[in-house]
Amino acid sequence: MQFNDTFLKACRNEHTDYTPMWIMRQAGRYQPEYRKVREKYSLVEICHHPEICAEVTILPVEQLKVDAAILFSDIMIPLDPMGIRFEIKESVGPVIDNPIKTLQDVERISEIDLDKIDFVRKTVQILKQELKVPLIGFCGAPFTLASYMIEGGPSKNFMKTKTFMYTQPDAWHLLMQKLSAGMFTYLQFQVANGASALQVFDSWVGNLTADDYRQYIQPHAKALFEKLKVLNVPLIHFGFSASHLLELIQEAGGDVIGIDWKTSLAQAKQRLGQNVALQGNLDPVSLFAPWEVLEKKTAYILDSIPQRGHIFNLGHGILPHTNVAQVQRLVEFVHTHSRQP
Repeated sequence: MQFNDTFLKACRNEHTDYTPMWIMRQAGRYQPEYRKVREKYSLVEICHHPEICAEVTILPVEQLKVDAAILFSDIMIPLDPMGIRFEIKESVGPVIDNPIKTLQDVERISEIDLDKIDFVRKTVQILKQELKVPLIGFCGAPFTLASYMIEGGPSKNFMKTKTFMYTQPDAWHLLMQKLSAGMFTYLQFQVANGASALQVFDSWVGNLTADDYRQYIQPHAKALFEKLKVLNVPLIHFGFSASHLLELIQEAGGDVIGIDWKTSLAQAKQRLGQNVALQGNLDPVSLFAPWEVLEKKTAYILDSIPQRGHIFNLGHGILPHTNVAQVQRLVEFVHTHSRQP
């Protein structure tokens, strides 16, 4: 089978015969095969077993016929080799028992020790050999990682994170610098071993005002993306619920800007310029609608902007209990509806 580089071409805003597609969290609990693996291994344990991790990563590519794979992992994985211990609890998410509270806590964070995540190297190398589509490596953005490190876990209002940011700005900027440097090393490590594109997930940045983003986040996001340019792979920058930050996110960096379902692609294209590549942006809940409703929503997205430079995706991660057959039908429709004569 010939290597399918349609996704990479779209990232570079080049002509493609059809709109490529992948799905955030495309390896996950909606798949019966994945649920069977989870009966034996936790999420973190899967990451630590390269052969199993590679199998889980490849499964949705073969099952759904998507145009890219994304490394099965978690944004918390690179924190452990920086001295941040965490646990991922079922129905809760990442939990940190000793959250950051002071400048001294930030100063104790170490540079990332890649020897402690050699399982990532082995997994990516297996995938490089076996995949016939590009592999996307990824990391959490500094703000999103910092929110877990300060809150101690998921949060609804990010009170501790914002208070730390406002009241201890020196400690905050040092934390951002350390996370930016650590994530660059981590992403460089993935590319060196076979990843051919990268996505930075800023899952919780939409909780900030534009002024706060500009002052506390953007300089560090810019520093990260500026360094990533030397890797010479497409860079995707995704901020969830961040319509009010789109221009600032674009300024921070990225070849492709991810758009969630709350902003239309046409509006994003108008705001960011015709030459920017966009990724998105079907509401994940739409996959639970009758096919005729889902088909109409998908066609509207595909027809709303020029095909060139568009990567179809959900506006956030696929939800548990999603029907696999519905997703397979969606991928086929995206490919056929968008195919150029």
